[in-house]
Amino acid sequence: MRIYTRRGDDGTTGLLYGGRVDKSDRRTEAYGTTDEAVAALGMARVFIADSILADLVLRLQRELFVAGAELATATENSHKLTPGSTKVTAEMVDDLEAAIDEYVARTRMPEEFIVPGESRGSAFLDYARTVIRRAERQTVAMERAGMLADGEVVRYLNRLADLVFVLARYEEGEFRTLRSG
Repeated sequence: MRIYTRRGDDGTTGLLYGGRVDKSDRRTEAYGTTDEAVAALGMARVFIADSILADLVLRLQRELFVAGAELATATENSHKLTPGSTKVTAEMVDDLEAAIDEYVARTRMPEEFIVPGESRGSAFLDYARTVIRRAERQTVAMERAGMLADGEVVRYLNRLADLVFVLARYEEGEFRTLRSG
C-alpha cells in the first residue's frame, strides 16, 4: 500500500465527503489544529498515571476526531455528517461540562496564574489546552465567515479547553482536595 497519492502536490487537500481546498485554507488550518491537539493530548496521556484520567483523555482524543471530521467537511456537505460520529452534538458539550464540574469538585483551583511544568502530565495537558484554544480561534473565524452549519463545534472546543485546564490542575496533584481520595 502506498501512503502517498501526489494529489496534494499542487497545494490542495481533499475534504471529507468531497471537494478540495488549499492547504492554507481556514478549514484546513482548523481541522489540522484539532489533529495537533489529539497528538498533544496523547503526549499528556503517556505521563498520566491515574488510569481513570488517562481513559478520559483518550475519550477526548477520540472526540476531537469528531470535531475534526466536522471541520473537514464543506458546508454544502454538512447534511452528510452523523451526530456524535462526524458532527459535534450538544450532548457532547454537556458531557464536557459534567466532567468539568466533577474535576473542579475534586480540585482546589489556583487563584494565581499557572506556570506549566509541575509534572510532565500537567505540562503536556497545558500544552494541549493552548493547541485547543488555537483550534477554537480558527473555528470561530470559520463560523464568522459562514463556513459552519452551526456553532456547536465552537462551544465544544471552548468547553474542552476549560476541561483540559482543570485536568492539568488535577494532574499536578498539589491542588487535589480531600474529596478526590
